[in-house]
Amino acid sequence: MPAPHNPFKHALSKGELQLGCWLGLADPYIAEISAGAGFDWLLIDGEHAPNDLRSITAQLQVIAGRDTHAVVRPPIGEAWIIKQLLDAGAQSLLIPMVESGAQAQDLVDAVTYPPHGIRGVGSALARASEFSAIGDYLTTARQEICLLAQVENQKGIDALDDILAVNGVDGVFVGPSDLAADMGFIGQPGEAEVKAVVLDAIERIVAAGKAAGILTLDKDLQQACRKLGATFIATEIDVTLFARGMRTASAAAKSLV
Repeated sequence: MPAPHNPFKHALSKGELQLGCWLGLADPYIAEISAGAGFDWLLIDGEHAPNDLRSITAQLQVIAGRDTHAVVRPPIGEAWIIKQLLDAGAQSLLIPMVESGAQAQDLVDAVTYPPHGIRGVGSALARASEFSAIGDYLTTARQEICLLAQVENQKGIDALDDILAVNGVDGVFVGPSDLAADMGFIGQPGEAEVKAVVLDAIERIVAAGKAAGILTLDKDLQQACRKLGATFIATEIDVTLFARGMRTASAAAKSLV
């Protein structure tokens, strides 16, 4: 029996639009509610949310029971944590702060078993292999792993062509917030100069035959990226949705007094 089919990876390879939502509340109950909302994918954030391996695993477990796909962003693109997340059952990873083709190649190596990579062979212990129930896991896992590189500063933009040339990187995600800060517009990802760099990057990613992605709450930018061929777009964040809803509810309650 081979490794589980990764519908997100295969949809991206066919150019099918995948709409997603960021999960930063770091709670399986919230993840389960979100998994039933109808998004194609949910990003479990280990970089800027208070997640650890156990909380990420718990969210992977509840999302697996619904018709949506979990993507995990580790806090850093190091082989040791990539290995742990893959063994926990993550099949799609978004790696932050990718700044060179060499770094992208290191990431490919980290998700690939020897002799072609460096991923540790421990699937007998792992949820990924259904605890050894998937007999062909070791020989089939790599083809179902989706590796996404996040480019989010000027160094990454400058190295974009080198990153795109790396075989094994399925897609590149552009991070407007960090990019804006690096360009001197901290807290202003909507600046015209920042948007121009973002859209140029999206266009180059698509032209290279890779999946292009972004997280933005700016509907105009969402539409512009889609028109250029972006195929994985996150349009909301659970934290901001909850905060906005709570503040609206509080204001409505106070209006009664």
